[in-house]
Amino acid sequence: MDGLNELVTKLERAYDGRLVSVVLYGSGASGDYHGKFSDLNVLCVLKEITPRELGEGEPIIHWWREQGNPAPLLMSEEEVHNSADSFPIEFRDMKDHRQVLYGSDVIAHVNIDTKFYRAQIEHDLRAKLFRLRQQAARVLSDPQALLKLCLDSVSTFCVLARHALVVAGVDAKTQRRAVVEQLGHTLHMDVSPFETLLDIREDKSGSELGDPRELFARYLDCVRRLVEFVDGLERTI
Repeated sequence: MDGLNELVTKLERAYDGRLVSVVLYGSGASGDYHGKFSDLNVLCVLKEITPRELGEGEPIIHWWREQGNPAPLLMSEEEVHNSADSFPIEFRDMKDHRQVLYGSDVIAHVNIDTKFYRAQIEHDLRAKLFRLRQQAARVLSDPQALLKLCLDSVSTFCVLARHALVVAGVDAKTQRRAVVEQLGHTLHMDVSPFETLLDIREDKSGSELGDPRELFARYLDCVRRLVEFVDGLERTI
């Protein structure tokens, strides 16, 4: 995370008076950052975005990506204020976990519509579930590839689980493990597949893996039940 100050300096120099705000959001701002699996997500807000701004930012984006980070999200001030209905999960993440690195806090007054929020959670959960099954169908006979598939997806499902709890009115925690525990209590289900995968991600010694195919089956069932839970919330909102 040491490169954030250098990133801000480069953005200031490139955009001069047109830079409105630079915001770190997601796991990097929530205290749940793990270098091996986590990204540093940065929102860069400019007064306007034209081909000129894109061209000036190109070398910075190349440099930032070479550090192993995703490209900064570039938005204009107007887009920040008018895009929450289209991207309610992303903006909710920013509202809940952000660190302003430069300029004004452009996220503070963004409003999230609950109906759009719930709908996007269900959409993303179903899309990720379908994708997980599609990929698993290609590697089911390869235990290590199947395990990697689970490890690569568990963080995303933890994020979506947290949003599901929020939209259900639960005071959702920040840390993945705490979210998983809350999920188990709220849905009255065994969340040990999530816990096992988090143990492996964090290189915790003594993790009992067992058969990756059996772990995958239980993991898939947890995700299915989470989708059903969010689908049921539509009638209560």
